[in-house]
Amino acid sequence: MTFTLPDLPYAHDALQPFMSKETLEYHHDKHHLAYVNNGNNAIKGTEFEGKSLEEIVKGSYGKNAAVFNNAGQHYNHLHFWKWMKPNGGGKIPGALEKAIVDSFGSVDKFKEDFIAAGVGQFGSGWAWLEVKGGKLAISKTPNGENPLVHGGTPILGVDVWEHSYYIDYRNRRPDYLKAFLESLVNWEYVAELHGAAAKG
Repeated sequence: MTFTLPDLPYAHDALQPFMSKETLEYHHDKHHLAYVNNGNNAIKGTEFEGKSLEEIVKGSYGKNAAVFNNAGQHYNHLHFWKWMKPNGGGKIPGALEKAIVDSFGSVDKFKEDFIAAGVGQFGSGWAWLEVKGGKLAISKTPNGENPLVHGGTPILGVDVWEHSYYIDYRNRRPDYLKAFLESLVNWEYVAELHGAAAKG
């Protein structure tokens, strides 16, 4: 398959003031596009041509850095844009909220641990809420890695590469992560992924 850059599911200015139009123009239109273009070039003539994105991510991990880095980031960003919405945050759908409370004790504890994972990721990377072994877990990964290559299924991820927040928050990564959870997350999409992962 050929990677293509999806349109954002909202206008570039729709996530303001928590994520600016300028951030989305750089992050989506330039950074994500570069992963798409570089990924397509890296895959040409390799065993990964014609495979699904998930197969490429899992198959190239530890074997082909150029393919993996771009395929991983393409996968991560395809979901990242959908993990946010205008007027996001707010109430978590019932079944997902119950699973979060069962796994972490409370929604507040989940948020605290998720933010800690994002703050604690040294350098570029991601923080995740994943389904692993039938339970919810929080993890963090460097660069373009995601839970797929560690036996998990990501249902929420936040990008902590500097280009995702530096225009708006400078070095205040904790403030960005708090704004992401409280004002940007599309919990309906997270719940949809959780439902699919729980069945799988």
